[in-house]
Amino acid sequence: MTGAAGARKIKQAGKLPVDKTMVTVIVLLLLFGFITLFSATYFNASTTDPFSEMRKQMLGLALGLIAMQVTLRVPYRFFGKWQVVFLFAGVSLLLLVLVLIPGIGKSINGSRRWIGLGPLSFQPGEVAKYACVLFLAFFLTIRQKEMGQFFRGIVPMLLLPGLMFLIILEQPNLSTAGTVIIVSVLMILLSGAKWKHMGVLGVMGSALFAYYAWSAPYRRERLLSFTDPFAKMSDEGYQLSQSLIAFGSGGLFGMGMGQGRQKFAYLPYPESDFIFAVVGEDFGLVGCLAVILLFVCFLFCGLRIAVNCPDQFGCLLCAGIVTLISVQAFINMGVVVGILPTTGLPLPFFSAGGTSLSITLAAVGVVLNISRTARHMRV
Repeated sequence: MTGAAGARKIKQAGKLPVDKTMVTVIVLLLLFGFITLFSATYFNASTTDPFSEMRKQMLGLALGLIAMQVTLRVPYRFFGKWQVVFLFAGVSLLLLVLVLIPGIGKSINGSRRWIGLGPLSFQPGEVAKYACVLFLAFFLTIRQKEMGQFFRGIVPMLLLPGLMFLIILEQPNLSTAGTVIIVSVLMILLSGAKWKHMGVLGVMGSALFAYYAWSAPYRRERLLSFTDPFAKMSDEGYQLSQSLIAFGSGGLFGMGMGQGRQKFAYLPYPESDFIFAVVGEDFGLVGCLAVILLFVCFLFCGLRIAVNCPDQFGCLLCAGIVTLISVQAFINMGVVVGILPTTGLPLPFFSAGGTSLSITLAAVGVVLNISRTARHMRV
């Protein structure tokens, strides 16, 4: 396919319908997420307006849908221009540095992760994750031949993710920093890196994680508490203990929407980090399996779009976005059910946070944009 012919076909594909299966999965995730969020927050909302928390999420949804329309209409190869890639990376690094500056960054519960914009606030880490995916998709495409080499191929690809990782750790926010590294390694693996090289990275990463987790008493206690949370129920195990009680109360079919009791001042952060426990208590094992199945379908549909994409940049960009969202979802659910150490990471499409939802929907718009060419083009 010549460059001109490829450009014409991409322009024509921009007028074709997006992947309807992916759209259906996204709509179901949003619907289930809004129902669960209402159940988790209505009791704590204003007595005159039980929808007060939902209104904030609806604003995020509206802004996200507008952003999605933009990313749907802009040809995805526009994001592959070096000027755009470096702009996104530079702005993301700047925001990550600004959030650490007192007076600019907003500190909540000992963590400085937010920048306030009047009544609103957002986490620069949310932007940085997708900027990192874009950066890797661009450079893994142009440096494909070097990916079989460790020092000339793989190591340079990890410079930006590594820098973001170190800055995000200063917030501190190990979950977001870890997500950046995990997704980066997966994208490098998808681009053709050798398994022995990835094994070396795995050993190095495990050693770094072990050192970081053990270097501070509170992190060490949190790491150990998830093995037996009820033994430390008055301390680091409190959150997980209340989460497991919620799942136990829900049983097979749940207590019914809004009927769960753990969110009434027992379960910390039922609207964000532990919202999956609300799913378990209100909708039971059946509801939890439905949510997991939806995220598995999201990952499967996204990877199918990536595999059928006509060019490597689109393939890696699509795979990186859906992997990022899926990894974050499964880490969140793993923490809430007690198979991973407790850490603060929101559940995509479910957790409260209008700016996070807006950014996620904008990224999903890129995936749907790629799906047009993936379904109707061949190399």
